[in-house]
Amino acid sequence: MSAASPRAGSAANPTTLGVGSYRAQVGAAPRTDAGIACLSVVIPCYNEVSSVAAVIERVLAAPATHEVIVVDDGSIDGTRDVLAGLDDPRLRVLLQPENQGKGAAVRRGFTEATAPFVVVQDADLEYDPDDFPILLAPLLDGSADVVFGSRFMSSGAHRVLYFWHYVGNRLLTTLSNMLTNLNLTDMETCYKVFRREVIQGLELREDRFGFEPEVTARLAQGDYRIFEVGISYAGRTYAEGKKIGWRDGVRALYCIARYSNLGSRAWRAVRPGVRPPRPNVPVRVVGPSVARPDLDLREGSPDLVGSTSWVVDARNGR
Repeated sequence: MSAASPRAGSAANPTTLGVGSYRAQVGAAPRTDAGIACLSVVIPCYNEVSSVAAVIERVLAAPATHEVIVVDDGSIDGTRDVLAGLDDPRLRVLLQPENQGKGAAVRRGFTEATAPFVVVQDADLEYDPDDFPILLAPLLDGSADVVFGSRFMSSGAHRVLYFWHYVGNRLLTTLSNMLTNLNLTDMETCYKVFRREVIQGLELREDRFGFEPEVTARLAQGDYRIFEVGISYAGRTYAEGKKIGWRDGVRALYCIARYSNLGSRAWRAVRPGVRPPRPNVPVRVVGPSVARPDLDLREGSPDLVGSTSWVVDARNGR
């Protein structure tokens, strides 16, 4: 898939809106014209009854928001009742049949995105949608294909929490950089903004928090232009609902090794008859489309012939 990017130009097209023009308009009252509303916000959600409504309200208030796609990952704490009570034409709620993990939830959300750019927003209050303008700037001026929001580059306020989480993040980012030849400061950040065709062209498999190192490795293999900008961060405690744990850190180590170029070569060496997932091709169709149940997905169907879209099975994303 080509990684060619649009350049700054007419504000009538959100993918060619110059960054100066965007910044001049972004402070205005929320608007939904194509020149501003250029972002699909994917929110994976699991048992976030106390925060999800506030997060969605703040995301919808951001001028850049074109649509909000909430993927509830089997919540059992009343989150689904809260989501059922929200009403906005830009909001779509997708319900997973059972808890599968963040990676599975965002994969489903990516398939539904329609705006030129796509960002992942956690359903808590750790990441601030007010950072959308700075995240979008390198994309809007045509410099970047992907932008990472770094919690370790910003001079803004940060809540002080767990030392060993900080050490773990630094370690995982360093190991990831060693195997991808990138120089990121925060590989594990939630805020990653993609050109839509980039994220919909990656074949992703990790169901839980392994999504972060996997998508980073896929992007490095695809030779995309990756930028990093500083963001604010208000981390929460486990008592406040933080879910990531040491097992996810161990899985991240595996993913860093497994999805790197070195790991892919090792996979081919030990399993020569099994093709590892390619990083930059559409996912093969393996199950019915959740969004379009009317599609005929049988082999040879005219709904599939010549199509460059990809459909992911809602249960396992493979």
